[in-house]
This record gives sequence, structure tokens and C-alpha cells, in this order.
Amino acid sequence: MGKAKALIGLGSAAAGLAAAYPVFLRKRCLTWGATGDEASMTMPGDDLLAEPAVLATRAITVHAPADAVWPWLVQMGSGRGGAYTYDWIENLLGLDMHSAKEVLPEFQNLQVGETYPLGPKGPRLRVEILDPDHALVFRSEDGNWVWAFALLPCADGSRLVSRNRIAMPHASIPVRLFNLLVMEPGSLIMERRMLFGIKERAEALVRDPTSAG
Repeated sequence: MGKAKALIGLGSAAAGLAAAYPVFLRKRCLTWGATGDEASMTMPGDDLLAEPAVLATRAITVHAPADAVWPWLVQMGSGRGGAYTYDWIENLLGLDMHSAKEVLPEFQNLQVGETYPLGPKGPRLRVEILDPDHALVFRSEDGNWVWAFALLPCADGSRLVSRNRIAMPHASIPVRLFNLLVMEPGSLIMERRMLFGIKERAEALVRDPTSAG
């Protein structure tokens, strides 16, 4: 009887959280760190996926100029500089991510049109827009995901803004619910760590330029 009550209580709590997330928590989850202006502003790449099912804009202040942040962005990727997030989680998913602690010269000459995979079996991302020290935009080969970064000057250094635009054509209701209740909160955990990872590396680069590799 005790176990049954515990399971019922756990189920009720989960149901309550599932009901509360879209109403009270979703906006905060999808706009973590971003100001109202950043969340609503037009960013490079917005026109590549006009009506996304999911739109997440997250941001962080980096106490470093844009040219200290840029090298970490252009070297991101599997088999490259990694994603600066929780590698062990990425690798449980088979993404083969190993986050670099230094700037890797061999990956600094990224060009529009280049593609690389997110893991051995992951989707390929294509560079759609590249404006050094300002904007970097990727799009998945199927066109259902656009990932944009913008670097904006601020009094403390730079604002790093990350925007994900995701389409889910023909997705079933269970898939949409899984995305809403699992993938969206999970993406906050991973992207928050990524933004802090880039921030830490860029600020360290300013303190010690020898980490440029």
C-alpha cells in the first residue's frame, strides 16, 4: 500500500509539473539569460525557417571582446572543438564530443557552405551565414533546424546570443509532448552549460593569450 501511495504521489507530482511547464515555466526555459529585446529581435538566419514550432533564444554576458569569443564558435562540432557542454551526456548519445580547452588553429577558417556532422550518426549542419565576430548561422540538411549565434557589444564586453529555430513537420502528438516536456528543459541544461563554457574560455583567452594554441 505504501509503495502504491508513493507511486500515485509521484505520478501526481509529474502530472502537475507537466501541466505547469507550458503555462509558467516554458517562456523562462526558452529565453534563459536573454533580455526582452534580445528575445524579440531579428537575428541573422531568422528567414531560413520562418515559422518554427520551437523558438529558443538564450544569452550570456562575456567579459571579453567579440574577437575572443569568435574562435570558440567557429571550431565547434564533433571531431572539432566539441560543444563546451556536458561531454559525458553528449557521448552517451553517441555524438563523440570532446570540448577543447584551447583555440584549435586547424578549425579557424570556417567557410559558408561547409558541413560537418553532429556525431558519427548525427545530422549534418551547413554553414549558412558567417560574419566574423558578429554572426554565425548553421542549418540542418533537412532544413528543420536553424542555429544562430550573434555577438553584440555591451559595456561589460560582449553579449553572446544563441537562437534555435526548430520545425517539426508531421510530428505526432506523443512526439510533440516528448519534445515539450523532455527535450525543451533538457536543451536548457545543455545550452546553459555551453554558454558558460564559451564564456569561461573566452575570458581565459583574454587573461592568457597563449591559450590560443
